[in-house]
Amino acid sequence: MDSTNNASQAKKIIFWLTTSVIAIAYFITGLGNLLPFAHIAQDMSHLGYPAYFLKIIGTWKILAAIAVVIPNFQRIKEWAYAGMILDLTGAAFSRYFTGDPWPTIVIPLAISTLITVNYVIRRSLQNQGYV
Repeated sequence: MDSTNNASQAKKIIFWLTTSVIAIAYFITGLGNLLPFAHIAQDMSHLGYPAYFLKIIGTWKILAAIAVVIPNFQRIKEWAYAGMILDLTGAAFSRYFTGDPWPTIVIPLAISTLITVNYVIRRSLQNQGYV
């Protein structure tokens, strides 16, 4: 019984750590798109995206960051997770097709893996009645 409780506690800690990292990363990059930070605007231009796209993606990133940390609203969370995966895999493909170096392709895929782990743990905790 104690090992089950420890596993559940570890799962909660991993969930909140990964949730915090994801929310902070999405909130900061969302702000970077909205303001826009010069290096982010140049990078998006390099990838072929128009300047107005930064406002759209920035707004959605901030909303996703908020959605994953607020309690309840499970359907909105599902959409936020889906949007983050689409954003990150789209970033990886954009980088691949523009011929960017492999680390710039792998980084968004690694972050999408972190989001997937967070999502799976969230679903497990949700089934246990935690979130």
